[in-house]
Amino acid sequence: MGRAKVGEERRRNYLIDMDGVLVSGSTMIPGADEFVGRLRSADIKFLVLTNNPLYTPGDLAHRLRAMGLDLSASNIFTSAMATARFLKAQKPGGTAFVIGESGLTEAIHDVGYVITDIEPDYVVLGETHSYNFGRITRAVRLIAGGARFIATNPDPSGPTDEGIVPACGAMAALIEAASGKSPFFVGKPNPLMMRTALNYLDVHSEDTVMVGDRMDTDIVAGVESGMETILVLSGVTDREDIERHPYQPTHIVESVAKIEL
Repeated sequence: MGRAKVGEERRRNYLIDMDGVLVSGSTMIPGADEFVGRLRSADIKFLVLTNNPLYTPGDLAHRLRAMGLDLSASNIFTSAMATARFLKAQKPGGTAFVIGESGLTEAIHDVGYVITDIEPDYVVLGETHSYNFGRITRAVRLIAGGARFIATNPDPSGPTDEGIVPACGAMAALIEAASGKSPFFVGKPNPLMMRTALNYLDVHSEDTVMVGDRMDTDIVAGVESGMETILVLSGVTDREDIERHPYQPTHIVESVAKIEL
């Protein structure tokens, strides 16, 4: 299988999906540490992106370092961070009722929002280790009463070492069915996630490469954002799946170990 040679005419920056690209469950994908090391040695700007809103960047950096990936919190950008920045841009100093863990609540507090269940401007749904029926009911009633419905990411399930677990998209579908209101999803494949990450990194889409393992989130988001794309086959996508999509990645490689900067 070939290698991907990018950025020959000018320096590229990188947005890199996490699950299936750098790690698989709690294990580092072989060569991911060397890829990150090459990025650092070449002084290339990069962010590791994840739709997972559970953890803060510091928490994720710690987990990744335990797997052998030397990343700092400043190298990580989550759907929770993108959601918080979206809220701040839409209504600075607003209020929100939040279902989620510290990765989401900290991000929302950091942009100056008050978290409350008293007439909030928004209901923000993330992911949590234990969904509470009472809080879900409260969210449904607030949305039905006029609060805007925002969700961090559309993923219906997520991987763990024990198997898949329900994720934000699945719970959003339940709340939508009960409230009659559809959520606005911020995370991939919404190009808003990509544009927010590009702004955070202070780079332009024309000079940036999106690296991911999913055609329906990573690659389509990169294409719609005007980026060069690299699909790695170390995650959920098989080579025979690629042709089923009307959009195609710029490059296809076995893993990040095959990417030449």
